[in-house]
Amino acid sequence: MIYIYIIIALAFSALFSGFEIAFLSSDKLRLQIDRNRGGINGKILDFFYSRPNNFVTTLLVGNNIALVIYGLFIAKLLEPWLQSVLHNDMLVLLVQSLISTVIILITGEYIPKASFKKNANGAIRLFAPFIFLLYIILFPVTLFFSLLSSFILFIMGQKRISTDITPTLSTVDLEHYLSQNMPEESNSNVLGTEVKIMQNVIEFPSLQIRDCMIPRNEIIAVELATPRAELEQLFTSTGLSKIIVYQETIDQIIGYIHSNETFKKDTWQKHIVPAIYVPESMLAAKLMRQLMQKKRSIAIVIDELGGTAGLVTLEDVVEEIFGDIEDEHDTNKYVAKQLDEETYILSGRMEIDDINEQFNLSLPESDDYQTIAGFILNHYPNIPQKGETLIINQYKFEILRSSSTKIELVKMKVLEI
Repeated sequence: MIYIYIIIALAFSALFSGFEIAFLSSDKLRLQIDRNRGGINGKILDFFYSRPNNFVTTLLVGNNIALVIYGLFIAKLLEPWLQSVLHNDMLVLLVQSLISTVIILITGEYIPKASFKKNANGAIRLFAPFIFLLYIILFPVTLFFSLLSSFILFIMGQKRISTDITPTLSTVDLEHYLSQNMPEESNSNVLGTEVKIMQNVIEFPSLQIRDCMIPRNEIIAVELATPRAELEQLFTSTGLSKIIVYQETIDQIIGYIHSNETFKKDTWQKHIVPAIYVPESMLAAKLMRQLMQKKRSIAIVIDELGGTAGLVTLEDVVEEIFGDIEDEHDTNKYVAKQLDEETYILSGRMEIDDINEQFNLSLPESDDYQTIAGFILNHYPNIPQKGETLIINQYKFEILRSSSTKIELVKMKVLEI
């Protein structure tokens, strides 16, 4: 009979210890989802997480009760046998304590905590109803000890610690949830739209304007003194609804003109919308708020010397969250084509992370560059000419099209290491 009591006490100790570590190390976002689904388990989980301190205290009280019961019965079991062998009360007590401690550490602590932590959320869902029953049974004892501890703290001049803590979820919880619950297709870069949007939302607060701007050499602009007919022709040929206006050089942008303004009889220069100037390091989220407050859709990005680094539109910023938004004004059609298992045709403006994601490659990423052209120029100081072949690490590049200012199209081959 003693064996049965010992096994039961060990089982309860293991359950309390395991559930405690599962409760503390669980995926909070997944549990929040389980809570929102309702049902008996959902209500129980909501009850636990609305009073976490009381719940953990109950688990500790239950574990201690189980350990006391275990200690009493293991002593009854071991003491007669040890006394007949050792004939020394001190030695009997020492060996008895050692044996009982080893047993409880292995069966009541290490094994259950390792097992429950490995699948914390599953363990919580499985044992939640039974633990809730034990919580109700042990609640009077827990309440007594909570009041006693509060009284002792009061005597010592300490403020009572509130046990009503509202659990909060951070972006770290969301990132962990996404990394643990990606669809299997994520290895082949086939991700659900919702998952991609969630990832983009996590990264958006730290996104800088330089990461989403249109570079200086791709800005379509007109000089302030441009005749109306030439401006109208530019609107027609580009399909743009707004065109940047500068005075003398592109570093002196004064604003932009909307295509609707060209239909008015007076001079089009009177309808230029003043430019908003922002630094490259500004956060995209801050720019979005600024553009919406001022009811603008374009901002001019300036570098540290005050020159024009590029421009950014409200659409560009929104695309960083929701992905590409194609409309009649999008003129950049980047080439990204796989010819065989090792060969690719790529636009110089294709971003490294997009190439890696689309083709499951491992091109090195760095803060020093973002595009495939930037990657090449990071290793070669001069812009290579058409037909030149370059080898960077395990990648071979053939320049298919380039100009005096940029690399436009390359053929990339992954070499065997």
